[in-house]
Parts: sequence; C-alpha cells; structure tokens
Amino acid sequence: MLGFEKSYEVCNCKKVTIEHIENVIKNQNATTLREIQDLTTAGTECRHCIFPEGDFGKMKKKIYCKDILNELKKEVSNG
Repeated sequence: MLGFEKSYEVCNCKKVTIEHIENVIKNQNATTLREIQDLTTAGTECRHCIFPEGDFGKMKKKIYCKDILNELKKEVSNG
C-alpha cells in the first residue's frame, strides 16, 4: 500500500495498522473517513492520522487514513 508494509501503524494512539484499515474498507464496506474511525477507532484520539490538513503534530505522518481510502477507491474503480 503506497510503499508501506501492511503492518505499518497509521494511528499510533490506537495502534491501528494499514491492514486493519484495508480490512474495514474491503470487508465491512467502509466508504468514508467517519466509517473508518467508527470501525477501527483510528483518528479518534489526537486526530493527526486522518488527513494531512489535520496533522498538527511536530512529526508529520507518512501516510494517512485518507490516503488509504483514496487508494482503495482508485483500485476498485480501475477494476
């Protein structure tokens, strides 16, 4: 996924990995960032991992929930 291992931790606060986020998008039909938050709890603590515009941390994230959602939407639309 975008050059990261599936075990890469997107949300450090809640210990949510790329694999976990992919799973809720593919298997539980999450189609919005809100649904990803509800199903994984990613982004419900400090909220820095949701999208770059909301990342006010000193150390910027390398990948965001929004990136994963957009990438998987692209994969689905391309077949």
